[in-house]
Amino acid sequence: MPPTDHAPLLALTGFSKSFAGFIALDRVDFTLRAGEIHALLGENGAGKSTLIKTMTGVVARDAGSMRLDGVEVAPRSAEEAVKSGIATVYQEVNLAPNLSVAQNLFLGRQPTRFGIVREGEMRRRAAALLAEFGLAIDVAAPLESYSVAIQHIVAIARAVDQSARVLILDEPTASLDAHEVEVLFAVMRQLRARGIGIVFVTHFLDQVYAICDRITVLRNGKLAGSAPVGELPRLDLVRLMLGRELSEATSRRTIHAESTAGTEIATFRAVGKAGYLAPFDLTLRAGHVVGLAGLLGSGRTETVRLVFGAERADSGSTEVAGRPAAIGSPREAMALGFGYCPEERKTEGIVAELTVRENIVLALQARRGALSPLSRREQDAIAAKFIRLLDIRPPDPERPIGLLSGGNQQKALLARWLATSPRLLILDEPTRGIDVGAHAEIIGLIRDLCLEGMALLVVSSELEELVTYADEVVVLRDRAHVARLAGADIDVPAILAAIADVPPAASAA
Repeated sequence: MPPTDHAPLLALTGFSKSFAGFIALDRVDFTLRAGEIHALLGENGAGKSTLIKTMTGVVARDAGSMRLDGVEVAPRSAEEAVKSGIATVYQEVNLAPNLSVAQNLFLGRQPTRFGIVREGEMRRRAAALLAEFGLAIDVAAPLESYSVAIQHIVAIARAVDQSARVLILDEPTASLDAHEVEVLFAVMRQLRARGIGIVFVTHFLDQVYAICDRITVLRNGKLAGSAPVGELPRLDLVRLMLGRELSEATSRRTIHAESTAGTEIATFRAVGKAGYLAPFDLTLRAGHVVGLAGLLGSGRTETVRLVFGAERADSGSTEVAGRPAAIGSPREAMALGFGYCPEERKTEGIVAELTVRENIVLALQARRGALSPLSRREQDAIAAKFIRLLDIRPPDPERPIGLLSGGNQQKALLARWLATSPRLLILDEPTRGIDVGAHAEIIGLIRDLCLEGMALLVVSSELEELVTYADEVVVLRDRAHVARLAGADIDVPAILAAIADVPPAASAA
């Protein structure tokens, strides 16, 4: 562990940033010590990305100060940040894959003589630099010929060679397997021993406790808490991230009675994708709601994308209505009677320039194909039916959907899939970012669809919601299904305990 009595290497004080009235950072303080690996954690929208961008000058902060080794710095670009000693390596490595490893390491600062790049000298220096990180590879080979883990190490080596005192690693392990993670961790430990301060952004709690010295949690743009790893048990960390205190974690199933098992709509056995999601088993039944719970990045969205064919599984088998089925694309899933409302409704759901009517009939028309177009009369009838049924406001089918509120956009997306009469409806964060009234209506709709015999698979960060309507809750952690709760066993403390990987009794202590 790094010393705690030394002045911080990096100190951010009162960092604030707003975008068009939305407060992304609200007077956030953050400190990083030399020779420390510091985890920066938080759910979606917590402010992690904005903090990194303001810290590195990619986005100008509205208020606050930053000191590096006691000297105030204010980089106005990523380039200036690197010159001051702060470098960032992102999940998607920002290098040139078609260039050689050596060329990437020294891009923009190649050794030259009489204006000509000294290739031999550059390769020799590149090999020596990577040797310091325990890496012996052909530096003349294209970067793209190596694994993602190797590419990350090359990016880190480049940053360190540019005199980085502070290294920000933004989701570097998201697409690595267990062995590659250990290779990267070995490099991180080496950098820590050299006195470099590392900010480690990740969603994998196991990795936080395996490599980090301290943890800082952001929530809704504010500092939720900061502590040494040894002083922050997993359950307390989960509560910090989700914003739930012990006194609030008491919701239980009280809304609807237990229903009997319906007909099996779809069964997934050992379905998974290497480096994306561990193999899982899942059964979806008519009239049942299966909820997926877990922290951001735990594998919830990855699960529903595999179920819907938006990602192709490389293992396991699937049955739909008792028959073997191959779901290799959304089109194949739609043909089997599946519908999917994605989390990012503005970028993956609605087509903002099209009207409400056109958005509602989109999936049904896609399923029918270009040779069987819906008539305008049919489109008008379908749009009118669902605008009335879901109370979409304003009730104007010809209004561009981009002009509607978030809640009404979400209702229109639900209408799109309900128009196809699906046997399985997948909802990813159906109530995120909508007003209280629309929130209650969508929850009511989920219950009604369940009673009508539809199978539902619902991702939600709102644990209290899941408790009220789910017949089964699958808990995910670190890209794997780790627990399954059903019936009377479903309550918020039990879900929190499974997310944090502690016994349920401890969550109620």
